[in-house]
Amino acid sequence: MSGWDGERFAPSRPRKAAGGIKARSKRGSIGEQWWSRRFIDVLESFGLRSRLSRGRNYARSGQVLTLDIGTGHVTASVQGSRVKPYRVKLTVDPLTTPQWRRVEEALAARAVFRARLLAGEMPAEIEEVFADCGTPLFPKSARDLEMTCSCPDWEVPCKHLAAVCYVLAETFDDDPFAMLAWRGKGRADLLAALRSSGARANGRLGVSAPGSGQRGDGGESPAGPRQAIDVAGKPLAECIAGFWSTSLSSARLRALPPAAPAPADLLLRSLDPPMITAGGVDLVTLLRPAYLLLAGDDRAAGETSDGEGSDGEGSDGDRAATE
Repeated sequence: MSGWDGERFAPSRPRKAAGGIKARSKRGSIGEQWWSRRFIDVLESFGLRSRLSRGRNYARSGQVLTLDIGTGHVTASVQGSRVKPYRVKLTVDPLTTPQWRRVEEALAARAVFRARLLAGEMPAEIEEVFADCGTPLFPKSARDLEMTCSCPDWEVPCKHLAAVCYVLAETFDDDPFAMLAWRGKGRADLLAALRSSGARANGRLGVSAPGSGQRGDGGESPAGPRQAIDVAGKPLAECIAGFWSTSLSSARLRALPPAAPAPADLLLRSLDPPMITAGGVDLVTLLRPAYLLLAGDDRAAGETSDGEGSDGEGSDGDRAATE
């Protein structure tokens, strides 16, 4: 009863934590990118706004000591008022293999999604892709997210769970692929699947790697004629009425952040480097300044003047690419 102040128990104060994970945000909301803000918005939509707010100070003072993301779960330790840190766990059902296959096929079917993901970016419309596949990217309700903490607080989320949610949101800021890993597909596995789908698409379009036997003049190669373009889906004439429609409501569309402009060198960054070099420099490095220059990117002047990938004076390949 040492904490009794005559009317109620005095609020406990956490022990000062050393070496914890401090949230970068010092005031206001936590989460910089659309996906981390969306994660917090989803949690608050479950009626958890007031409870979540209790964890902001914990997150900002570094009370979260460790955080680990695995398939379907996030585990963490949080320093509270007791000597021993509390054990926290957030659990969601990971997508099954068939569900991930549908998502991968849907992402690969839209070239801009595939290019952005291979370039390490997270397109804002990816949430719609997951929803169209019947597998929401974020939990749909509080029942889809299990939260447990070893502290004696019976409310969910307690301030320790809330602190972990905020630190997790900033972790998603740093690496959006961590969000997908939580749902069961890590960065390496997803990008490998997208590259594989791109290779299959190239096969359908008759595109081949250098030296594969196909001629560059459009004629037949020793291996046979090019394959016809394989276009999946209904003809445009049959679906023109709903061509511009979307499954999102008008309110949800207004809430979507504006799409960031694609980087000028997005195509170069998303493709595997071709087996072509000039002066010992790969073709991607040589072409990047030209792509930036054509897009009016300020980085073009720096890369051109620095002679990136050359001997410092600019190789013939560099000059050809920038001209």
